[in-house]
Amino acid sequence: MNRVLINIKGVVQGVGFRPFIYNLAKSLNLKGTVTNTADGVAIDIEGKDITPFIDRIPKEAPPLSEINKIDISPMPFYGYENFEIIKSLDSGSFTLISSDVSICDDCLKELLDKDNRRYLYPFINCINCGPRYTITNAVPYDRHNTTMSVFKMCNECESEYNNTSDRRFHAQPNACHKCGPYLEFKIQDSRFKKKKILSKQL
Repeated sequence: MNRVLINIKGVVQGVGFRPFIYNLAKSLNLKGTVTNTADGVAIDIEGKDITPFIDRIPKEAPPLSEINKIDISPMPFYGYENFEIIKSLDSGSFTLISSDVSICDDCLKELLDKDNRRYLYPFINCINCGPRYTITNAVPYDRHNTTMSVFKMCNECESEYNNTSDRRFHAQPNACHKCGPYLEFKIQDSRFKKKKILSKQL
């Protein structure tokens, strides 16, 4: 097989699946593209080691993913020069989105590290954890289809998002204190405020 089109259905969006496919293809020197679709994930790939590539997908897929079906169609050789993640395609269908995932160990370490730029940032996340389903407005699962679309990533977050070796590579909710959502605590009831001041005096 010199070139195939692979369509994968299941929980394959919001779980780091495209970055996984990107790095797997690169490791095998394969060329082509990967994209989210309203059906799942589509991979157009060509090269000499396609069979081991296909074999390794279900074995090494991200832990949060769940593959329900893989369709493979032979295609005529195209001549791609590299492998890349391309703009998502909306075919008007439906795909599964991962549920929200509690904080992973790596993010927890950053959260409690006073020297880390995300120290105590309440919305910390990466491809292994964070919000998914609750921020999704539409599929495919891309930032512009989520509630994060109104938050433009700062230069540091964007650099992580585009870094193929970073665990925030294509993490759609990626954000920090500088560019993401934030929390405020305000006392609206003056009676509560007086009680709080009195308790401090006592």
